[in-house]
Amino acid sequence: MRSILSGLLLLLALPAGAEIYKYLDANGNPVFSNQPPEGVAAEKVELPAPSIVTPPPPAPADAAKRKEQAAEAHYSRLELTGIPDGESLRANNGSFSVDVAIEPMLRPGHSLRLLLDGQPYGQPGRVTRLQLVNVDRGEHSLAVEVLAGDRALQQSAPLVFTVQRVHRRR
Repeated sequence: MRSILSGLLLLLALPAGAEIYKYLDANGNPVFSNQPPEGVAAEKVELPAPSIVTPPPPAPADAAKRKEQAAEAHYSRLELTGIPDGESLRANNGSFSVDVAIEPMLRPGHSLRLLLDGQPYGQPGRVTRLQLVNVDRGEHSLAVEVLAGDRALQQSAPLVFTVQRVHRRR
């Protein structure tokens, strides 16, 4: 099979090795041909050897990078649940829990971390029920992000809510 392929490639390369001639026609225009015309002075054109560039084989690092990118494909669902969007949340001590809905399941090497008002909150982990403690009263935004090591891969849409806390005067 290999010898047949080599033979076919050699046959295809034969016309590329043909000679080229240049001469002037009756109007003085240059003409190029693979056969010298009879009765006309033609000069043989010497062409430089063709440049052949072969692409390098893919490096193992490229294959590993493609595999890593495939593993980091986005999650089809990543959102916070258990917290009212655009509404008030009563938390007298400022502590409450939120759930993370994620599909497919969290992949190995990935972790979840909350973003409170755009800033990382707490330590990354693999649990989907996250606790917030002593959050100040007032309006806040909350989102969750998926991490691979220290690198953020995906972030949920932020939810805006207001924390209501009891304020006691002394």
